[in-house]
Formats: sequence, C-alpha cells, structure tokens
Amino acid sequence: MRDRLWIIGLAAILALRPLPAASPGKEDPAGAGLSAPRLARIPAGMKRYIDSGQVAGTVTLVARRGRLVHLDAQGFLNLESKKPMESSALFRIASMTKPITSVAVMTLLEQGYFQLTDPVSKFIPDFKNARVTVPTAPGEAATPSKLVAAEREITIQHLLTHAAGLPNTYSGPGLPLFQKLVAERTPSTTVGEFTRKLAKLPLNFQPGTAWEYGPATDVLGHLVEVVSGESFDRYLARHIFEPLGMKDTFFWVPDDQLPRLATLYAPGEANRATPASAQSRGSKTFFSGGGGLISTASDYYLFCQMLLNGGELNGKRILSRKSIELMTRNHIGDARMWPTLNGNRFGLGFRVLTDLGQAAHLGSVGSYGWGGAFATYFWIDPAEQMIGILMTQIRPYTHLNIRADFQTLATQAVVD
Repeated sequence: MRDRLWIIGLAAILALRPLPAASPGKEDPAGAGLSAPRLARIPAGMKRYIDSGQVAGTVTLVARRGRLVHLDAQGFLNLESKKPMESSALFRIASMTKPITSVAVMTLLEQGYFQLTDPVSKFIPDFKNARVTVPTAPGEAATPSKLVAAEREITIQHLLTHAAGLPNTYSGPGLPLFQKLVAERTPSTTVGEFTRKLAKLPLNFQPGTAWEYGPATDVLGHLVEVVSGESFDRYLARHIFEPLGMKDTFFWVPDDQLPRLATLYAPGEANRATPASAQSRGSKTFFSGGGGLISTASDYYLFCQMLLNGGELNGKRILSRKSIELMTRNHIGDARMWPTLNGNRFGLGFRVLTDLGQAAHLGSVGSYGWGGAFATYFWIDPAEQMIGILMTQIRPYTHLNIRADFQTLATQAVVD
C-alpha cells in the first residue's frame, strides 16, 4: 500500500514543470535495498565524461522496488552558453521510441484486431508478393544477385523482432535503394507514404530467417494508424502518454518548451563534444515509430515502471501482465545479433538478457531494455525490481562506454 501511495504521489510531482536541476530522489536508497554511498558513484562517473569534454551533460535516474532513489543532472544543457543541465530537460530519445511503439501494437493485439503471426499485408497490402535479393550461383548469371519471391509473408512478429528482412541504413544488398528512399523524404512526408514505398523494395533476406536492425518499427507505427483509424501521434497520446501522465513526450517540441531541449553534439577533435550541424526538434508529419519521440527521464520512467509493474501504473492499465511476459521472451532463437549484444536475444521491441556470462556486465537474466542513436539508454531488471535511465545527446557514441558504465554504477549499489 505504501508503494502504491508513493507512486500516485510521484505522478503528481512529475506533472509539475520544470523539476529543479540536479534534484535528488526523495526516497531513502536504503529503503529500496541500495547503498547511498555507492549510488553516489553515478554522478562522479558521469562527471568524468563531462569534465573530459566527451559529453556536454547527463540526466540519470534509478528506481528500485517502486521507489525513485536517484534523479540527477550533471553538466550542461548547452555547452557553449554554459546553460546548466536540468533533470526536466528534453532529449531526442531516437530508438527508445521503439519499445513505446511496440506497446502500442500490443494494445491492439489485446483488443483482438490481429495475431502476431498475421501477415502485415492483411493491413498494408503493399507488402503482398515481397521479393528477396539473393546471391546468384557461380556461373548462373552475370550479376552477383537476383530477385526471388519471398518464401513466406512478413508477419507482425517479424516486424517487432527485426526479422522481416527490410532494407536498412547500414548493411545488406538493399542499402543503396533504402538510402535513396530516405534521401527523397521531404518535410511533408508521412510514415504511411514512406511505408508504402518501403514495401516495394526488395528484402535483404527471407522473412524470419535472420535478425537485422532496421525500419521495421516505423512500419509498425503505420500499422497502428491503419488498424486504429487514428494518427500515430494521437494514438500514443490517448492510449499511453495521457493515462501514464507522460506530459513531456511528443514528436514535436512546442515553442514554449524549446528552452528545455538539450543540444545535440558530435565527437570532434580528440572526441570532444562539438555541436551537431542539425538540431532537430522533431516532426509534425513524420511520426516515426522507430525513432521520432522527444522525452524526459521522468516521463520515460513512468513508461518503464508501467512495464515493470506488469502493464499498470497509478490504476491505469496499459497492457496485461501476460503481454509483458510475451514481450520479454526470446523471439529470435539463435539468430546472430550485434557483438555488442552478446548474451542477449530480442523480444518484442527490445533486447532481453539471456546469458549473464556472455553479456559480461552487471545485471540479471531476464532484464530488458534498449537505447537511442544519441546515446540515451534504459534497462529494466525484473529480478531486482530495478530501472535505470540515462539521457545525453551525442552521435556517434560508440567510442564511449557511458551506457555500460552507468549500468555498472547503478547495479553495484544493490546491497539487499
């Protein structure tokens, strides 16, 4: 009962804007089985990245057993103006949009509109009769590849697990065609228009035979539109953001909230953070289910706590417990993933830790999470009833260990 009353109170607190900069968690870490001195290593760890110039600023959040025990802002919202980072800062969360989109899809599943094994073409006919690029046999033809009919249709489950074979921005035979499709996008392009053109491109592999990260979750956002009859932004607002009290999560930053938007950086000389050439505030037309949302650490925490609670928060049920169980299971078998995800498999919208030794970092089997292209990151550990969220803005970020370091610094604070 105490936890329930605290969560209700937290929702009211988070509804007030803005939160003070570097505001600590109000709950005693000891009450959540965490060591306060050990938890204090998080700000020190983030400060090292900021002092070295590798990132401008960070917001970190840790919760355990339904208690928010750490919410801290370090560094600068804008490095050039020396505007301090605030815990209420807005961040482009990029692919941390994907779990939210996946939850939206599951809400429609629970309403009986489809099964995960249904073909996507049932709702988006352009995906019917897909073709796949395959290598030609030696001596078979003068070209290195040819197109063949897909052996099976792309299913909703394939999209949720990145097993559909869709071309993407970084690998596969469909790379040039996909790059051209992205380049032709205009400010007025909608996800529906983009999806229909994407559906006409050849697949990189037969659906269901491999894992390859790509634009599948954008297709899912349009699927939500087709099935629900609502625009994707409105569906998320009505069915996820408003019930959870996520008042600072949107696809387009309103004018009056722009001062809260963190500046986006890129690594410059000696990997020091340099303002990126593009400073997007989102889109009013292209509602990307794969990476379009802007949010805060506090808002995303409400979403994570809902998942950890088995689909419910503050008396508002978004999903059933059984749906969360299904989402956090391995759906791709032994399909190869990125080396950086060793020990993990993929569920419905995020990675799932299955082998702690292979992963080689502090955590628990069954924990799940994902990150965004600008180095944002979250994880949920059901075994420890723990949530961690890191917000910062730099791309590329692969030269940094900031995500892993944050998770280590948070998890080592567990003492009970």
